[in-house]
Amino acid sequence: ERKRRELQLAHRASHDSLTGLPNSAELRSRLSSRLCRRPTSAQLGAVESLDAAYGHGQAQYAETHPAVDPHGHGFDFRTGAEAYGAFDHHVHTIAPEGESDDGTKGLAVLFCDLDGFKSINDRFGHNAGDEVLIEVARRLSRQVRDGDTVARLGGDEFVVLADGLGRADAQDLAVRLRNEIIQPIRVDGRAMRVGASFGIGWAHCGMTADEVLKSADERMYVEKRSRPKQHRRAG
Repeated sequence: ERKRRELQLAHRASHDSLTGLPNSAELRSRLSSRLCRRPTSAQLGAVESLDAAYGHGQAQYAETHPAVDPHGHGFDFRTGAEAYGAFDHHVHTIAPEGESDDGTKGLAVLFCDLDGFKSINDRFGHNAGDEVLIEVARRLSRQVRDGDTVARLGGDEFVVLADGLGRADAQDLAVRLRNEIIQPIRVDGRAMRVGASFGIGWAHCGMTADEVLKSADERMYVEKRSRPKQHRRAG
């Protein structure tokens, strides 16, 4: 019973109480776990990293253990262990270059803001608005792959983390998600509709989780402003 309560409390702390999706804190935690502070431009290839690590370990050992091994082979196996320990095992997250699809696969961050949601709250009340948010969360979750993350930042803002996508893949996903969201949502016998604006950002090492989310958020607002106001809502 104690363990069950601990699991419940941990789930409540990391998930949104309304939709059951990961919350803002959990989203940032998952995103941060994929990133390091080392900029992409400063990364070495695997061979270069291993060479550098080996050279560093060998130099360190030479300073403190100048003599060769007792058997006279001129090699100490601890040097190899030091080099292995110094090797960087982190798989760096990279982003596609430029605006065209160059074949690079990365961690896409899709920032979604619902259009016309406030009018539902104003006309039909917050209970109806909550039902719309719950249904939007279900629809987003159905359209992503196992291993992708759909999170609710708060209000009518959602974020999708989808790894292994190129630029065209991410754009196709955004279109598919939007088309799913704009379908009528029935609440208390009424058919309600909301629109959705998506901004696509890319995570890569050297960025913080907040910087990645801000980039996607800014792209979302650019996309929202690019459409006439009357076309932002689905109807």
